[in-house]
Amino acid sequence: MNALRFRRTAAAVAAAAVLPFTLAACSDSGKDTAASDSAAESSSDDAGARESEAAEQDAAVAADKPFGTACQSVPKEGSGSFDGMAKDPVATAASNNPALSTLVTAVKKAGLVDTLNNAEGITVFAPTNDAFAKIPKADLDKVLADKDLLTKVLTYHVVGETLAPEQLRSGSFETLQKGMITTAGADEAYTVNESAKVVCGNVTTANATVHIVDTVLMPK
Repeated sequence: MNALRFRRTAAAVAAAAVLPFTLAACSDSGKDTAASDSAAESSSDDAGARESEAAEQDAAVAADKPFGTACQSVPKEGSGSFDGMAKDPVATAASNNPALSTLVTAVKKAGLVDTLNNAEGITVFAPTNDAFAKIPKADLDKVLADKDLLTKVLTYHVVGETLAPEQLRSGSFETLQKGMITTAGADEAYTVNESAKVVCGNVTTANATVHIVDTVLMPK
């Protein structure tokens, strides 16, 4: 009987001695698992942050570039290219773009070349030749022959601040003519005064941002 009691006691002591090590091992294993899970979550968060940052950088780069279907017709090289226009003030830059020749003629007739070239940080909504062609010839000739009226029409296309694409989503801006224009749209599809479409936007010149439009804007 004493021998049996001795063996039971020895077994109990041995179990008591082993138990702390077992618990410690389980605790360490739990810590390792938690640490592993935490590291995985951290790695996932870091990857998500990097992807988000990359997307923001891509968006920022895209925001600095011209956009729109009509941009494809802009020369790839020379003074009329995007790089070339970026080196010249706005009236000079426009004169190097064949699609804006009617606008350039109008600007010269109104005596606004120096005014536009010497301005700083402006935005010009520049009608294409096709935009002017929408106006009946008799009406267009009348406007071109009346310097005061022509000046009002042309300065209505100029805003005295730099307008980035995101500002065109829903905006109202005072023009140099003192009238107001409104813009709306999203995803590089914008309209001005609910009728004129921006066909090549965010064109940079030395002193202005140009948004080329498919309709001549008329002061209200």
